[in-house]
Amino acid sequence: MESHNVNNSLNVDMEKDQEKVFDFSKRAQWLRAAVLGANDGLVSTASLMMGVGAVKGDVKTMMLSGFAGLVAGACSMAIGEFVSVYSQYDIEVAQMKRENGGEIEKEKLPSPMQAAAASALAFSLGAIVPLLAAAFVKEYKVRVGVILAAVTLALVMFGWLGAVLGKAPVVKSSARVLIGGWLAMAVTFGLTKLVGSHGM
Repeated sequence: MESHNVNNSLNVDMEKDQEKVFDFSKRAQWLRAAVLGANDGLVSTASLMMGVGAVKGDVKTMMLSGFAGLVAGACSMAIGEFVSVYSQYDIEVAQMKRENGGEIEKEKLPSPMQAAAASALAFSLGAIVPLLAAAFVKEYKVRVGVILAAVTLALVMFGWLGAVLGKAPVVKSSARVLIGGWLAMAVTFGLTKLVGSHGM
């Protein structure tokens, strides 16, 4: 009898540990997705501002292009995430109906609206970094330098955070994110400058 109780207790403890691991895993995935979304917002908005600034360097034009990038990117991310998670939702509902005889456990289902809002928010948080950096600097060259510095710092931070959450090598991950961000800005700046210089 005592042995049976001990086994039951061990089974309960193991189930609780598994639930904790599962919860932590889900949370880590959400955080990692948020970091990636913020990184997307940071790189795409900064690249857009740098590209437009290569042709028209006044602060108003750069800020408007950055703001348009933030809104368009956040909407795109939200819609994409909503559609993706809703597809997953439909699949899981169908699977539950097959396995549980029509019974649906709503608490275990993903939330498309929550995922869409989180994705849009993460993108916006990243995108706001170059906007804030450029907002109060009138001199073009100084503004570009401030944007580069702010974006570099944010890229390193996002790379480090992504590496920690993904349990990847921190230095390699941070360097990869940083070089990728610099490359995106350089290519956008260079190509826009090239097209703009030919009067298009």
